[in-house]
Amino acid sequence: MGSTQFGNFHNFCRDSTLPVCNLFTNETATAAFHACDLTGIPLSGDRHLRNLGSILLAFIAIILTVGMIWRSDKKHAAVGRREMQLFLLGFIVIEICEIFTVGGFPLSDAVRKGFSAVHIAAITATCWVLLMNALVGFQLLDDGTAASIGLICASAAALFIGTGYIALDTGFDWTGRFQSSYEPPNRNIALYVLYQLFPLVCLVLFYLLEAVLVLRVLGEFRPMLYLTGAGLLFAIGQIFNYVISTHLCQASDGKINGALFETLFTLLSVTGVWAFWSSITEDDWPLPVGGGGYN
Repeated sequence: MGSTQFGNFHNFCRDSTLPVCNLFTNETATAAFHACDLTGIPLSGDRHLRNLGSILLAFIAIILTVGMIWRSDKKHAAVGRREMQLFLLGFIVIEICEIFTVGGFPLSDAVRKGFSAVHIAAITATCWVLLMNALVGFQLLDDGTAASIGLICASAAALFIGTGYIALDTGFDWTGRFQSSYEPPNRNIALYVLYQLFPLVCLVLFYLLEAVLVLRVLGEFRPMLYLTGAGLLFAIGQIFNYVISTHLCQASDGKINGALFETLFTLLSVTGVWAFWSSITEDDWPLPVGGGGYN
């Protein structure tokens, strides 16, 4: 497997349920790396609804996120209201795709690959939008303006299109550039960077920038409880997906795996991020000396 694991997906796909793994199949290479396959609910024609729990939780996540978008719209004076709504819209796209990728909804391989590409691209773009939400708090540009929304949308669209194209090229082998993805160790450096590393960097920077904003600019501590809680919930979800998943699957004879809990804890994490944003855009925060900041 070479001297480095960088760029390799085989072990991740063996032990976890990731949308990217749906791309690593073609006529000669099949997805044989799962240590434990979900059986789920049997349907006609030897098909299975593999992960009903994730599908139901994704539906709940979509409904709750629509509610958060509506609640955000009621906060007319809130800094970063439109930018937060963009992040929530991105999360809705992720959850819609999750129903058909991670949820194991019965589909043809080609359609599943299409949803998987959109899923991966949406994760990359949405994490970028979240990072931009942190920058909005520093008022480098007036929030909610055409310039602010336009820059965020344009940069997110560029990431979405670029990542989506690479994912589609991987899945459908248009150019042959990513043929190494089909055989162990399922190496794909471009998707490894854009799907595994880039979102993680965005999330860490979001936390650090918001911590600086809350602790140094606003001089408050209470909102950090929401932010830190959101970070911990997200981390727990990833531990379930990457570490505990295969053990859950084997212990339950293929009935559930960590993807169910990853969906749940990611929803709780996004709710925590929204609660954090809502808490720092209340009208009763004291203005920092010299004005500016949140009001």
